Amino acid sequence: MLNKKHIKYLSKSMKLFLCIMLSALAAIMIIFLFKETWFLVTIILAEENSHGSYKAIETIILWFLYFEFIALIAKYFESNLHFPLRYFIYIGITAITRLIIINHDKSVDTLIYSLAILALLVALYIANTQLLKRT
Repeated sequence: MLNKKHIKYLSKSMKLFLCIMLSALAAIMIIFLFKETWFLVTIILAEENSHGSYKAIETIILWFLYFEFIALIAKYFESNLHFPLRYFIYIGITAITRLIIINHDKSVDTLIYSLAILALLVALYIANTQLLKRT
């Protein structure tokens, strides 16, 4: 049977493991961020064409996604091992925006994606009001 001492040790061990894995994930994402930055530079320096501009915009938004995930991990450590809800909402909005840019062939899908962004904006507003603030 586990007593309070064992449970506390297990909890601290899990938190340490989580911190190590999140640090490794952040390092991997930083590498991919540099890779996407290099890819973006090569797109910008290449010849301009219609497909290149879409690829550049897609890469820029993907770059922001990497940046947001790295910022989320940094905020996790700054916030005493807590993920702020609004960062997940920012990432969701950015990801759906990227999806709209990439898959804009069907207008119904674009409308649904736009409504999803609107729902995330409402959630962000609610998360930043006093309704979800802890007392």
